[in-house]
Amino acid sequence: MRHGLELPCGGASVTVSTLVELGELAESAGWDGVFLEDYLVHYSGDDPPTYDPWLVLTAIAVSTGRVRLGTTVTALPRRRPAKLAREVLTLDHLSAGRATVAVGVGDPGDRGLAAFGEPTEVAVRAAMLDEGLDLLTGLLSGAPVSHQGTHYRADAVALRPPPVQSPRVPVWVGGSTQAGSVRRRAARADGIVPYKLTDTDGWSDFTPDEVRELVGTLPPTRADGQPFDVAIGGRRRRPDECAERAYLGELAEAGATWWLEYVPVGDAATMRAAVARGPLR
Repeated sequence: MRHGLELPCGGASVTVSTLVELGELAESAGWDGVFLEDYLVHYSGDDPPTYDPWLVLTAIAVSTGRVRLGTTVTALPRRRPAKLAREVLTLDHLSAGRATVAVGVGDPGDRGLAAFGEPTEVAVRAAMLDEGLDLLTGLLSGAPVSHQGTHYRADAVALRPPPVQSPRVPVWVGGSTQAGSVRRRAARADGIVPYKLTDTDGWSDFTPDEVRELVGTLPPTRADGQPFDVAIGGRRRRPDECAERAYLGELAEAGATWWLEYVPVGDAATMRAAVARGPLR
């Protein structure tokens, strides 16, 4: 099981230079991946500084050589799939094949939806995600894509150069496993970034048995033939590191391929220390 960091894309005390520094530090501290949130307006505080994750990841890419880079999770319904695909493909080349993108319907509390006139109805965003997911996975292969749908269109267009990774840049799907549609969408992609509760104000860890059951409902492999990614986590490290390490070992045995540890918004020194201590292996 690999260990990734989830970093905020904003916050009152967060600067863009700090985020880049944390990404660079993650590699030297032994982390396997760096994943950023994706919001137009961060959820912490009133009008907090917020940074574009793909530009931050680009800066991290040019000064690292090993860590996987991506978002967890990009709200695909508020993006144009073709523009997102172009950004991800560019990152894939800058990073020599280390890009991943995770997509979902979006955080229901995302202030960047209604504020900019984006659809807020869950049914509409779900339909846009279903349609956009097929378009995105096709475009991330570099092959010609034809699509005529309700929300998107592509007329035999290919985004070149093709990705460094073959057959495409890995696509993960995020969302609550309480919604069966999340598993169905993930099965059309390369991985899942699940959380347990549809109520995003609450948190509950997956048990190893729940992870084992989840893995059993998903494809065994992704498009490139590697094991299907199941990225569990999304919370900060618990104080009892011995218990935490034992829990992570049980998740790995149950079939999780990634553990994602969240670094909450804080002052630069505190965030730096959370990264520098490295993963619990």
